[in-house]
Amino acid sequence: MLLRVEDLAATFFLDDGELRAVDGVTFEIGEGETVALVGESGCGKTIVALSILDLVPSPGRIVGGRILFRGTDLRRVTPETLRRVRGGEIGMVFQEPGAALNPVFPIGRQICEVLELHRGMTRHEADGEAIRVLGGVGIPDPEKRAKAYSFELSGGMRQRAVIAIATCTRPRLLIADEPTTALDVTVQADILDLLRDLQEDYRMATLLITHDLGVVAETADRTLVMYTGKLFETGPTDRIFDDPYHPYTNGLLRAVPSLGSGRGEPLRGIPGSVPDLLRLPAGCTFHPRCELADAECAVRFPPTRTMGPARECACYKATAT
Repeated sequence: MLLRVEDLAATFFLDDGELRAVDGVTFEIGEGETVALVGESGCGKTIVALSILDLVPSPGRIVGGRILFRGTDLRRVTPETLRRVRGGEIGMVFQEPGAALNPVFPIGRQICEVLELHRGMTRHEADGEAIRVLGGVGIPDPEKRAKAYSFELSGGMRQRAVIAIATCTRPRLLIADEPTTALDVTVQADILDLLRDLQEDYRMATLLITHDLGVVAETADRTLVMYTGKLFETGPTDRIFDDPYHPYTNGLLRAVPSLGSGRGEPLRGIPGSVPDLLRLPAGCTFHPRCELADAECAVRFPPTRTMGPARECACYKATAT
């Protein structure tokens, strides 16, 4: 197993109280596997990713759990070891490429810094490799683009540059946080194709964080469904899409537009909204929005149960088939 996250918890200590952004999350990613982490905005997906790399912003911090990468708990290693893993063996594509790129350094220089630090290249070697990497992610005229600044690039090229920085060390694991957000449909498809090609070329695993279930259906081997900092359902992507157990998963899938929908038929959204994480409802945190909820659901959070081969669900109403 490449990565195993066990009972991960991350809390933000605010003036108004303690906000538990990630609460008891456990999952695994195997070598070369693509795992999708899905859910509405504000459910804690990005904090899971940042926790793996020990990048949770203040006033947040990891308060529990283990993060085992290739058998080593990253929460217990030295800062030097963590810096070697972060950006070297684990790459990350951050949610907003414009913010992830340094506007005062050319794109090529930012790639060179990573190559010099993690692959021990000289400045001359890194300059040549940076141009090769930019060409490898589909940026035209890479020698010229290596000298460009982020504000001189289109949104699609900025995303390709971020992917180049994240993968130039040929990491064992790539964390991609909303890699297609704010891109038009054609560019989204190109970026997904690029990530698949890089994954195959480098034999790397991918943790894909997204709210786009269409992207998940095309790319992910397994899917983790997250809500209010907890995992509600996990399993093989095709099984979850064909037969979701949790009402929340079912609601997410029903809200996806389909070419087969009747003309003029409205989308079936999930009623209500994600609750304030500082003021979570008692019991199952989804019960105020759930059509199947009863009195039991409002008392305590349901235990996670095995629902079949490689499938788990935290719901009193879920029934194994």
